[in-house]
Amino acid sequence: MRLERQDLLERGFEGPWLLSCGIADPDGWHRRWCARLPPELPLDPVLLHGFALPLLERLHQLAGAGGRPVLALNAPVGAGKSTLGRVLAELAPLLGFRLAVASIDDVYLPWAERQRALAGNPFGVTRVPPGSHDPVLLCERLEQWRSGGVLRLPRFDKTLRDGEGDRCADRVVPADALLLEGWLLGCRPLGSALVPQLLQGSEGPGETLREQERSWLGHWDRALQAYLPLWQSCQELWLMHPLHWELPRRWRFQAEARQRRKGGDTLSAAALGNLVRASLCSLPPQLYQQPLQALVDPPGDGSAGRSNLQKVAGQTEGPIAGSLPARDALRPVAAALLDQRRRLHHLLVAEPAPAAS
Repeated sequence: MRLERQDLLERGFEGPWLLSCGIADPDGWHRRWCARLPPELPLDPVLLHGFALPLLERLHQLAGAGGRPVLALNAPVGAGKSTLGRVLAELAPLLGFRLAVASIDDVYLPWAERQRALAGNPFGVTRVPPGSHDPVLLCERLEQWRSGGVLRLPRFDKTLRDGEGDRCADRVVPADALLLEGWLLGCRPLGSALVPQLLQGSEGPGETLREQERSWLGHWDRALQAYLPLWQSCQELWLMHPLHWELPRRWRFQAEARQRRKGGDTLSAAALGNLVRASLCSLPPQLYQQPLQALVDPPGDGSAGRSNLQKVAGQTEGPIAGSLPARDALRPVAAALLDQRRRLHHLLVAEPAPAAS
């Protein structure tokens, strides 16, 4: 797992980036981590050193300042969110703090409520799309924790109800900081009446929407409104996105194949395909995830994340949330762009937020 710092510098995965994460001595920081890392970790070494460890250092910095911080990690299905979170939780004690990791999927609604929330949906799924979670419950738990109580996290067992899953007993986690991960973290509603228009002419995510799926886009967009207080309770948003949006399907099927070889519980190909499709087609990436990525890689003309969204916004009277997240939205910090083997191919880093006037 050792990686020479010069390799990172030559590939552009360090430089001022570590300084912006509060690491005053990048060379010493790199040597210390190389000396204490376990011999084998299930992450691409460049992703580990260029993205995951700076994320851990940022969590440590915020935890040291008090207030029990929450950082959000947005990544699609199959990208390795759970693996990255598990590695960071194991390494956090080396820095002297306790890190809890939770998924937005831990707060799925109980079975009966999910049945009602997703009744008649075009994917035939009982979880995944916006509206299948209980963000209000998680906000309440975070408030209790930040007020000095214990961190009591909901849990979801995907093996229950013949693989449809259901809520199970909470878990109490000693924690100084929390990493919250999920495929839709930070995504904001665009305006349900505008979504079909915004979608026209934009590049697809590797999935061509069917007519019934298009008719539900406004429904999913409206459901995102309930998540905004949860996004606002997070200090920062970090992104792991694919180089191409055809990759999440491949990644998720590869993960299922590995689980099958280990003898674990697996889904049928049809059921798995529906779940992946629900994540890629309920909130099409070109409307919801790619604009977040554009905020950490703005083009030189300052038109970050606009493209087709901005064209429609310019033709629409009144305010539009659809071009870019509002100024007070959860601000993306960095985006790791992953290749087909989930290796870090490119790192995008946001400029510091402008000072308040």
